[in-house]
Amino acid sequence: MTWEKEISGILERREGAKQQGGTEAIERQHAKGRLTIRERIDKATDPGSFQELGEMAGQTEYNDAGEMVGFSPANFILGFAKIGGRRVAIGGEDFTLKGGSPNQAGLRKSVYAEDLAYQYKVPLIRLHEGGGGSVAGSSGKGRSMGEPVFARSRFQTMAALLGRVPVATAALGPVAGLPAARLVSSHFSVMAENAQILIAGPAVVERALGVKMTKEELGGPEVHAKSGAIDNVAETEADALEQIASFLSFMPQNVWELPPIRPATDDPERRDEKLLSIVPKDRRKPFNMRKIVKSVMDDGTFFEMGKKFGSGQITGLARLNGHPVGVLANDCMFYAGAMTADGCQKVRRFVDMCNTFHLPIVSFVDEPGFMIGPDSEKAATIRHGAAVLAAVVQSRVPWASIIIRKVFGVAGAAHFGPQGFVMAWPSAETGALPVEGGVAVAFAKQLAEAEDPDALRDELERKMAEANSPFPRAENFSVHELIDPRETRPRLCNWLDWAWDGMKSDLGPHLVPMRP
Repeated sequence: MTWEKEISGILERREGAKQQGGTEAIERQHAKGRLTIRERIDKATDPGSFQELGEMAGQTEYNDAGEMVGFSPANFILGFAKIGGRRVAIGGEDFTLKGGSPNQAGLRKSVYAEDLAYQYKVPLIRLHEGGGGSVAGSSGKGRSMGEPVFARSRFQTMAALLGRVPVATAALGPVAGLPAARLVSSHFSVMAENAQILIAGPAVVERALGVKMTKEELGGPEVHAKSGAIDNVAETEADALEQIASFLSFMPQNVWELPPIRPATDDPERRDEKLLSIVPKDRRKPFNMRKIVKSVMDDGTFFEMGKKFGSGQITGLARLNGHPVGVLANDCMFYAGAMTADGCQKVRRFVDMCNTFHLPIVSFVDEPGFMIGPDSEKAATIRHGAAVLAAVVQSRVPWASIIIRKVFGVAGAAHFGPQGFVMAWPSAETGALPVEGGVAVAFAKQLAEAEDPDALRDELERKMAEANSPFPRAENFSVHELIDPRETRPRLCNWLDWAWDGMKSDLGPHLVPMRP
């Protein structure tokens, strides 16, 4: 007597799981221009590296004789794989089954994905397309039994994971409810152009609020690139998966390791002549900060995150002589680079992420201060600003700050870490207030009484701007170095060479890990 009958049952269930929702459901998925979850995993990972867990998990129907007459597989696929030769945990909803709304086995596997990454200390990648709970319940019987009162919250590991391993997520179709919460509970999130992220779908919104909107109007890329719910938008699914791979290439496997160094492909002594004239002598004229960042960092390595949210602040990852670093900068094309409430939240999350994963921060500073005015007050900008300052002063990673042009007000402090290395360009201006605001406040009476207020204002602003010269600060050792802009890359590469090894003594979880 053998176990052939039982083994046949195993194989039958495995095969049933691989068929997903059936040929018609897969064809409908392809007709929408979307891949299935198994196709996504194959495309995201190194060829042949995916090792599935829970292959035969699902819900089985039996007849009176105890024979299987039906099998519905778990609609969440999960396992180990490799990306760029590095091991990861990866999973996602199967939209061909119940639109990705979790069945019992699927819900268990989606929760276990976090436990898996937590236990094995590997990055977690989630590829989302699916809804949250259903009125029919995960059993499909329209009745929810609930979890035991002593059960661990399913969100417990999800929150703890952010302080332990990198988490990267993608929205590759409609994502609502619990999957949407998991999507944003990550260090990096990307959204395909044909995806939507929703707390609740159009039918629920219309029933509750009487507002009729499409999925795209409620939670499409144009909404969430600016809301800050996600970091980046991808043109295609392939682009989204490539962005996840790019993000992970800067990250360590976990907080007990340093980020991976790659062989340098760019001369650390390279000096870009364009930097000599990139900042206009006329202080009222803007300039392109991203060109400065890309010129200083290793060629072609700058990976920006959150471009359309808090646009006065630039955040991203790059390499400097092969070493991964976090990049913080100001974009003077938006509110002159002022820090809005959105910008504060963006920078706070970014600094916390860099602290969590031992990424030195290079800050290119052109900060006029917190955004002012009634809208800024209504947005509680100063509270969000205080949170940024708390994140910065709690930093444990090396900081290098280059004052490109402006550093004014309390917000200026958010660009300088504890015991940071500080350099300034000849174009640097520093002070308590921007020149224009300072003149308006300090000389209000004289301006009001002047025969030609505009002429007096221009003269006072010119004199105050001259007084903000960086030379006295350098002479007083208020900055480490006043440099030729063309020296920026060599100086930073040299700084990082001696700062890098110091992080080895401070590995492990950070006191304040990143929160969503």
